[in-house]
Amino acid sequence: MDIHAHVIPENFPRCVRTPEPTSWPSMTEADACHRHVMIAGKTYRTVSDRCWSVPKRIADMEAMGLGLQAVSPMPELLSYWMDASAADDLLRYINDQTAEMTAEAQGRLVGLAAVPLQDMDRALREMERAVRQLGFAGVEIGSNVNGRPVGAPEFDAFFEAAEELGAAVFVHALRPAGMERLVGPAPLQQVLAYPGDVGLAAASVITTNLIVRRPKLRIAFSHGGGTLGMLLPRLAEGRRVFPALETLMEVSPVEQARRLFYDALVYDAPALRYLVELFGDTQVMVGTDHPFNFHDRTPVGRIREALADPAAQDRLLFGNAARFLDCKLDVEPSP
Repeated sequence: MDIHAHVIPENFPRCVRTPEPTSWPSMTEADACHRHVMIAGKTYRTVSDRCWSVPKRIADMEAMGLGLQAVSPMPELLSYWMDASAADDLLRYINDQTAEMTAEAQGRLVGLAAVPLQDMDRALREMERAVRQLGFAGVEIGSNVNGRPVGAPEFDAFFEAAEELGAAVFVHALRPAGMERLVGPAPLQQVLAYPGDVGLAAASVITTNLIVRRPKLRIAFSHGGGTLGMLLPRLAEGRRVFPALETLMEVSPVEQARRLFYDALVYDAPALRYLVELFGDTQVMVGTDHPFNFHDRTPVGRIREALADPAAQDRLLFGNAARFLDCKLDVEPSP
């Protein structure tokens, strides 16, 4: 069960708002199997039809040994920087398109919705619609909302509603901090900057005691939690040394971190073993970033390489994701 995979609609509608936001996306054809996602008049990314073709996606899943994918929009489409009314229109359309894909997949796909978090009322309405009407398992949110980390107090109402709905929350890197420190071409944003922003997002959840205050909330962080694994010992020692940090964090940061979920998308068996040792084999799940080029093509083999215990393998391969997504399984564990 893959909890980190993305979709893009085959086409985008025209914006009905005036003036049309410059960040409203559109599509142009590249070749028979690829299209350019255009944002602000420039090619943001060239994508394959696996982003919207259910048969091709399922064929890829079979090749990777996956039975189910939780699919969420390409993060740039979250559109927090757009006028809220226009973003609401766009995200409703994307969620409806995702729902059509999940229906066509007949149980092989489950949706994670996008919601306009720049407007809390709209975000809460769309999350409820996605969960109650479209049957989604939860929502995808960015690691920051226009520069504000997900643990910031202004998002408490969102997490309260997600907990009440039983909606899973998947946190993905988005427009990360520190881009001015990178030396090299644009793909370094995904390679180097994404993990840093995810780590800071997860740390903000810990320093605000979110999971202590919302014990039933199911929240997961992409890219193995990013840099959180290296930050966590510093948080723990800082809490021991600085009285202000001891007061700030009601529960040990290590204990809090072990209540969160993480994907296994670290591209390396030793790194994956470290994640499992740090966070526990009940909290890590398959994540591939399919169908983009920078995805894990051997997620099952990597988990089996990293962990010797068949029961732990099963937890990472499907048991933990079933808990996170709150879905029933028709799967036999490994012998």
